[in-house]
Amino acid sequence: MRQYVSEAVIRRLPAYYRHLCALEAEGVLQISSGDLGERMRQTPSQIRQDINCFGGFGRQGYGYNVTELKNEIRRILGLDEEHAMIIIGAGSIGSAVAHYPSFVREGFRTLALFDIDPAKIGTTVNGIPVLSMDSLPDWLKTNRADIAVLAVPADRAEDVCGRLEACGIGAVWNFAPVDLEGKGGGAAIVNVHMSDSLHILSYKMRHR
Repeated sequence: MRQYVSEAVIRRLPAYYRHLCALEAEGVLQISSGDLGERMRQTPSQIRQDINCFGGFGRQGYGYNVTELKNEIRRILGLDEEHAMIIIGAGSIGSAVAHYPSFVREGFRTLALFDIDPAKIGTTVNGIPVLSMDSLPDWLKTNRADIAVLAVPADRAEDVCGRLEACGIGAVWNFAPVDLEGKGGGAAIVNVHMSDSLHILSYKMRHR
């Protein structure tokens, strides 16, 4: 039976991976929970609790082997295998995702974009073809897509998400300004609200 891991811990994993990659690039071979916590502004006990959710990767009196821990978190995050992506919506957000260089380096490869705008269909974005949304079901019969990036207006997001689930898409990265929960298709959904960080920054400016 899989151990329950809280959403808070899951959300901290990418930060662990990012810092461990930086430490490895700096030539650091080992690090204690105290030093890692100081770098990440977390308490040592929080570091140990989070990492212990997935196994005992540290050694008392030694700490963590940076490369070993980085590779374990990489595996836990599923970054040790390639993920095929499609993008629904070839507008500004969809195009920005298609152009983002680190996604390919991290194993997220975009195969196609889909749109309903005749002016965009048949063009390419960063060398990736823009296809008709009507062709999506047939395209998925002969192509594998693990993740769908949803970059459509809010009033279309729920319907498109339902269509993606019906086509067997297992994960949706939603950039539409609405929270989606899916329609029982079993897809994992992450809702991204880009303005949230800017609102937080505005708050900090007001209350600094």
